[in-house]
Amino acid sequence: MTEHQQPDLISPQQALTLDGLMHQRVRRTPHGLAYRFFDDHQYEWRDLTWVEVLQEITRWQAALKHEGFVPGDRVAIMLKNCPNWVIFDQAALGLGLVTVPLYTSDRPENVAHVLEDSGAKLLLIDSAEHWHPLHEACMTLTSITRIVTVRSPPEGDDDPRLRGLGEWLPESGGEFIHVNTDPDSLATIVYTSGTTGRSKGVMLSHHNLLSNAFGALQTFDIYPDDLFLSFLPLSHCLERLAGYYLPVMAGATVAYARSFQQLQEDLTRIQPTVLVSVPRIFERIQVALYNRLDKTSRFKRWLFDFAVRVGYHRFEHTQGRAPWSATYLLWPALKPLVADQLIARLGGRLRLAVSGGAALSTDISRTFIGLGLPILQGYGLTETSPVIGVNRIDDNLPSSIGQTIPGVEVKLGEQNVLLTRGPNIMLGYWNNEAATRAMYTADGWFNTGDTARIDAHGHITITGRIKEIIVLNNGEKIPPPDLEAAILRDPLFEQVMVVGEGKPFLSLLAVVNRERWSEAAQERELPGTWPANLRQAQARSFALARVATQMKAFPGYARIRSIALFEEPWSLDNGLLTQTLKLKRNQVLERYREDYERLYENSKKQ
Repeated sequence: MTEHQQPDLISPQQALTLDGLMHQRVRRTPHGLAYRFFDDHQYEWRDLTWVEVLQEITRWQAALKHEGFVPGDRVAIMLKNCPNWVIFDQAALGLGLVTVPLYTSDRPENVAHVLEDSGAKLLLIDSAEHWHPLHEACMTLTSITRIVTVRSPPEGDDDPRLRGLGEWLPESGGEFIHVNTDPDSLATIVYTSGTTGRSKGVMLSHHNLLSNAFGALQTFDIYPDDLFLSFLPLSHCLERLAGYYLPVMAGATVAYARSFQQLQEDLTRIQPTVLVSVPRIFERIQVALYNRLDKTSRFKRWLFDFAVRVGYHRFEHTQGRAPWSATYLLWPALKPLVADQLIARLGGRLRLAVSGGAALSTDISRTFIGLGLPILQGYGLTETSPVIGVNRIDDNLPSSIGQTIPGVEVKLGEQNVLLTRGPNIMLGYWNNEAATRAMYTADGWFNTGDTARIDAHGHITITGRIKEIIVLNNGEKIPPPDLEAAILRDPLFEQVMVVGEGKPFLSLLAVVNRERWSEAAQERELPGTWPANLRQAQARSFALARVATQMKAFPGYARIRSIALFEEPWSLDNGLLTQTLKLKRNQVLERYREDYERLYENSKKQ
């Protein structure tokens, strides 16, 4: 290992708090490259050093102090990933304030709920484009005393709380302020994904996040010359830890992708060395590879598959799970012909990829690992700051989520539910003691709600869920019962089951009421007769529209995008209901496996 590659980690004991972490980083490497971002005004990529970031933080602290906020007050941020996200967070934390992150794509009513529930006093947003949808929902919020827009405030809006950032920020700040040295104090409230606008606020302390970042850095090496590409929302706990606090702790650089649509171009331009993502990104890259292969010769397709097989077998051999094979001698030729093409699409320098937020399919991990990119699958929850376990480079079992990170313990409880404890466990849910108590066992272990098995080496494999929660491949967690109850308000539907585990969006399996359907079909002049007309595209579009009517109060990520309609009720007789008339979800899914797969055929090409 060369000298410039030596790790330069700041421990939780040295940092004490998250703002202390930034202060320590500036002291160590003031002129090191901290952030790279695309300036929309200059229309060029720009860099910020650590000391330049600190100078900006002091300006923001001066503006926040002028508002008269006191330690413990909550301030909300609703920006896309950019240096201002970090600067605002650090300025607030240094003053002892509590930050409340919001998704830029969230629905106004859910944003209003979070602001009201947290009692946030300030909201930072990007522009009028974000303010206009929020205006009506936020008019009645009495806690909000200031709304700051990064761009100029919307013209003609006379809300006295509005200020443009240029007007709100002073030209210069003073010294970097630390009013809090208690690592166990509340740092942030992160609201978990909810489907009825009643999401819960997870309270995380400075030490929760610092200990988790440091524990993760004991499982893989990050160096000061590493470059992260940040594109998952910083409001997502995984990105906030792995794409923000962890790089500060290690002194690495973070580049902010311009947009999801420009991700491929940014990967090529930025050439990151580390990528932290949800499975959907790796899935899209794999789909693009296969789409290109479909246009090539049969030999090239065979060569690709052969390279993946040889590469993955080599990986299994290095992990001690497979014998040596003579085919390994072909790898020096296969690597430039096939494997390097994948690495080139990821910028050419990627040495480490971490996948979390949802389960990574074995097919995707096999392709990437087989072509030479080590993907480490991890697992955790917002309530656990978020990492519980992750695979290691030299101990990587792709079907598992690895072993626990240092400091975190796990064990199996009743029904093999995964229980955990450690310094990363949340302080509790904001203003919800009952919900907090419900998450713990009598002896103080946190209940993840996921079932698991743990092998003799400590590898954890997630096998299912005690709670009925669907995790999309972008990491969004959605409890289906509330959605299903809302859809069933429409008498057109007799029985419904929301599906989409590991998929890019939610879909619906639905049994329709024959009488109601016949009436609707006649009124709408739908083609065909019962039950054949259930398979018509016009019928599915009509049913989806009826579903959407019942879903107006739900967040955007809970939208149902495709539907399969059935005439046969789910019953005790056909084995799809329990004796207490509860839906046997696994059996229903297995019964309609082909219909289910057809719902996502088009998504594989996107």
